[in-house]
Amino acid sequence: MAFWNKAAIAACVAVLGFGCDRGVASESVSAEGLETGVWTDSTREAQATPIDPELPAYKPVRGISGDIRSVGSDTMLNLMGTWSQTFGEYYPGVRVHVEGKGSSTAPPALMEGQSQFGPMSRAMDPKEIDEFREKFGYEPTELRVAIDCVAVFVNKDCPLDEISLEQLVDVFSVEGSTATWGDLGVTDRAWASRPVSVYGRNSASGTYKFFKKMALDGHDFKPTVKEQPGSSGVIQAIATDPYAMGYSGVGYLTTGVKALRVSVETGDDAFEPSAEYAVTGDYPLARFLYVYMNFDRLSELDALRAEFVRMMFSREGQEGVLKDGSYPIPASVAREELESLGLEPGF
Repeated sequence: MAFWNKAAIAACVAVLGFGCDRGVASESVSAEGLETGVWTDSTREAQATPIDPELPAYKPVRGISGDIRSVGSDTMLNLMGTWSQTFGEYYPGVRVHVEGKGSSTAPPALMEGQSQFGPMSRAMDPKEIDEFREKFGYEPTELRVAIDCVAVFVNKDCPLDEISLEQLVDVFSVEGSTATWGDLGVTDRAWASRPVSVYGRNSASGTYKFFKKMALDGHDFKPTVKEQPGSSGVIQAIATDPYAMGYSGVGYLTTGVKALRVSVETGDDAFEPSAEYAVTGDYPLARFLYVYMNFDRLSELDALRAEFVRMMFSREGQEGVLKDGSYPIPASVAREELESLGLEPGF
């Protein structure tokens, strides 16, 4: 079985954005990016605090009204809802509608004019980008808006505390053979002979595709994985099933479950899904969260969307990220994304 090159994993997960091709391969970067990317010592230090102090406070402007619709990621449903509430406090005349049925629903909604924003917990794949480009003559606009860790959850009473990517292949994929908790090293007699009850997301989910690629080395899921339509369903199932294991964005952590530390190979140091270990690249299932737009960069972004974007990349917007359970981006990334839209960062 093929396993993961550690340098490539580190390059891929050290917040997944060092000099990569935008919109095509944002989740796959070279090890060289670790030395040449945006994560300087100063931004690493800033990210050790909850919010980068260089991020500006949002300053509302006059004349903003209308409707905004967001269609896409279930993982980001709560975050988009939080941002919508914040934006509505600044602009009572704006109505924001948020729908979260999976990242795969974002590209068609943007292409068919059913939404202005398409949140995705993964980068658009080449086929989605090609279809978009064929229709409009330009690529969709990709914005990196938050940092997330896909966590591996077990019931709060489970004696297991860590797991490797090798073991995740065994537990979740058709290549695996693991059937019991004892196969994972659990010696507690009440658990060792019990089968692992496995839960996951459906194929419309960006988290499903990310986990398959990064945790399972691209292998298909076992047919015994109990697919849930949303992240909350995965967590609820694990909280009520003491022998369950599943995966979801770390922001869905509740008191009924716990997140395992994860290593690349069995016997290696394992790391918790935290902001610190996402930035260093030690946690191997870290990723950006994205918001996509249908926007021709040769034109000027309309005021309604421009202000929503400014709010996302403001101190208040990134406080919403933290409130949602994900991790804020550094000011350097926020500045780069605003400039890519022709918007003056102001910091």
